[in-house]
Amino acid sequence: MFDYQLPRAIKTKPYQNNRGVALITVLLIVALAAVLATQMTARLQLQMQRTNNITLNQQAYWYAMGAEAFAKTILINAFEDEKEITHLEQIWAQGETSYPVDFGQITGEIFDMQACLNLNALRTNSSITPSGLKKPPIQEAFKELIISLGVEGVSQFEAEYMTDALIDWLDQDSAIASAGGAEDNDYSAKEFPYLPANHYLASITELRLIEHFTVPVINKLKAYVCVLPNSNLHEINLNTVRIEQAELLQVLLDIPLADVEQALADRKGDGFKTVNDFFSLQAIVKNKKITNEQKKQFVVDSQYFKLKSIASFNNSFFALSTLMKVESNNNISVVSRTIGRE
Repeated sequence: MFDYQLPRAIKTKPYQNNRGVALITVLLIVALAAVLATQMTARLQLQMQRTNNITLNQQAYWYAMGAEAFAKTILINAFEDEKEITHLEQIWAQGETSYPVDFGQITGEIFDMQACLNLNALRTNSSITPSGLKKPPIQEAFKELIISLGVEGVSQFEAEYMTDALIDWLDQDSAIASAGGAEDNDYSAKEFPYLPANHYLASITELRLIEHFTVPVINKLKAYVCVLPNSNLHEINLNTVRIEQAELLQVLLDIPLADVEQALADRKGDGFKTVNDFFSLQAIVKNKKITNEQKKQFVVDSQYFKLKSIASFNNSFFALSTLMKVESNNNISVVSRTIGRE
């Protein structure tokens, strides 16, 4: 018989078992390095884009500041020759103007902030009106202005509530003016509670926070009202109120709208030299009930102006609104700046 022996098991060296593991490890390291490199590249590109955007936006900002400086020069030049009056034929009132600049454009327009009703003028030390007495004339006029807007669903009742709520927002106390007023308890009970300012308005957009005011009413009010921060100045320039704003003069004087429109149509291009020139017009004279107190609401010159400017630079845009005041020495001071469209 043959002596047959089974073959011995083939022995492998240790490094042959680890060869596959090492290959997989290397592949994982390469893949991880590729992912990290991709992320680093993406972050670098994002950071470079951010830096570029900041640079472009900063350049657009300085263009807007240049527009502000130019507007100051325009106002100074306009009042060098006519210091006593402000009217719509002066250089500042030319409307929206655009100027080309390197890699962009600057667009700006100057507005008279005394051709509108300053909402802060409704502020009183106390919202409480003694029983049987009417509200101050300017508060009554504001209520009538809201009614005259003709917003659907807004009657005398709603207009009075809005007026009362605004008075409470402006006054210093926490007492409710009347049935339509609103104070701490009303605002703190909302889903997202807050407190009334009990101070001057800083912007007309604050009306959105005040009880009873609606977006349609606010949008229509913008053509007639404005806000002078930290000022209760109530002086309407008869030379810069446009005929489209005739309702404003109507409610302040309590005379027929047709008479106001006729008076504004009779106004010359360079305006009235004095307030009495306006009240001497036949359309106004026939309304004999106009009092001296009502006449004190009006002037023929302005102190406050707003520049709305938009600067573009390489597809980057910067919007700036600057409220300026003409001082007695004909210097121009900046009252406030607001970034973004209003």
